[in-house]
Formats: sequence, C-alpha cells, structure tokens
Amino acid sequence: MSEARERLLAAAVEHIAHGGADQSLRALADTIGTSHRMLIYHFGSRKGLLTAVAREVERRQRAALDDLDPGLPPAEAARAFWRRLTDEALRHNEKLFFQLYGQALGGTPATAEFLDRVITGWLPPLEALLARFGVPEPDRAAQARLGLAVARGLLLDLVTTGDRAAVDAAMEQFLLGYAPGRAAPAQHRH
Repeated sequence: MSEARERLLAAAVEHIAHGGADQSLRALADTIGTSHRMLIYHFGSRKGLLTAVAREVERRQRAALDDLDPGLPPAEAARAFWRRLTDEALRHNEKLFFQLYGQALGGTPATAEFLDRVITGWLPPLEALLARFGVPEPDRAAQARLGLAVARGLLLDLVTTGDRAAVDAAMEQFLLGYAPGRAAPAQHRH
C-alpha cells in the first residue's frame, strides 16, 4: 500500500469513527484534506473507500487479539476484548461494517470484495488465541466460529438497539456457559 493511500485511509478511518460515513465522496475528501479525484484514484469509488475503511478497522481489531494479556484466564480475556469491541468510539465503524456486509450480500456494486475474508480473516487469529488458552486443535475451528458468530450477533444487536446493558448481559451469559477447550457433547446415534 502506498504511503499516500495509507495516510488517506487513516484519515478516513478517523473521520468515519465520528460519523462521517454518510457524506458524499467530495465532502469526505474535503474533510480529510484531499480531492475526490485522489480518493477515486486510491479507492475507486465512495463504496471502495468505505470498504477499505471497514477492512482497516477489522484488521486493527484482529491485531488487538495479540495484545491480550496471555496471563488472563480465557473468560477474562474475552471480556477485555468484548469491552474493546463495544467501546462507543467504534459504534460508527460497526454500523458501517453491518451496512457494507448487507450491501455486499445483496450484490451492491463495489462492495463484493468486502466479503473476502470477513469470516476467514478472523478464524486464524482466533484459533491462535484459543491455542494460547490450551484449546485442543480439533476444537479450535468450531470454537473460533462460535465466538465470532456470537460477538457479531451481539454487535449487530448493539448498533440496532443501542442497549449496551442487554448485550453485555447476553455476552456474560455466553461466557458463563462457554468453557474454551471443553469438547462439545457427543452426538447420540440411533
């Protein structure tokens, strides 16, 4: 990624974190100190810029998994990461994430690349975290998907309802019933 593109992306991430995702490309360009032509050159379109912003925010969140204190018990590490994900400073970015996700699933032009790695980009770092917590290798893939699905579902609830207490309570219930490394019950065969 070029230095100019990185600089523009960082400025766009910061601006959109404060609610600027609904602006036109020209207004976004003016706000972050560039021209709409430069944004088109580096990102292709407004949707391309917003997709790049959402992907960058996701990348930063995945990278934060490595910063979790390895000495914390798994449930405490999960709570710490949940607090990070539900920080009010991320709300506009999370709303953008779900808007783009829906648009990409619906085939909106210039959003299809958003789906690349939206799930698979999270699985390796989550599986690595589960490995640090001693989860047996055969259980890691399913547990990573489960944790991702629960977190995404509750984040969607949060951006929809704004009810932080309710989503925190639901996450706490999930964590109380979830023990990383505990094998799923065997399926009964008839």
